[in-house]
Amino acid sequence: MLQLIYVSSINPKTGGVDPAPILVMSRRNNARDQITGVLYSDGLRFLQVLEGPEEAVEQAFKRITRDTRHRAIVVLSRRTTHRREFGDWQMAHRTPGEDADAFVARVGKIVARASDDVRATFQGFAEVRRAA
Repeated sequence: MLQLIYVSSINPKTGGVDPAPILVMSRRNNARDQITGVLYSDGLRFLQVLEGPEEAVEQAFKRITRDTRHRAIVVLSRRTTHRREFGDWQMAHRTPGEDADAFVARVGKIVARASDDVRATFQGFAEVRRAA
């Protein structure tokens, strides 16, 4: 099973991104392709982990790289795992005005079963965004 983690910036030419339709489409596609993971969005950036059959994850990532809502996509990790660390597709999204501590706690719950490195990546990202 492949686990791929990337970060990207939201393309400002798109005029902002509503995460709700992304989540609907991702849930449908990922259920079909047996992909699980987490998508974190704060309105400025995406941080996502995809895991599942290698070819399915690679195809999903190719679709993402062609999506004009993203720019400056950077792969942070690509590794083989023996078990799923994210059993359900989830999305962490911080809306303006949301309590930062509650958001960081929610991200912590989502990534609780992840490897130490993955957990640290997501929690560190949430902590940085808390300060923003």
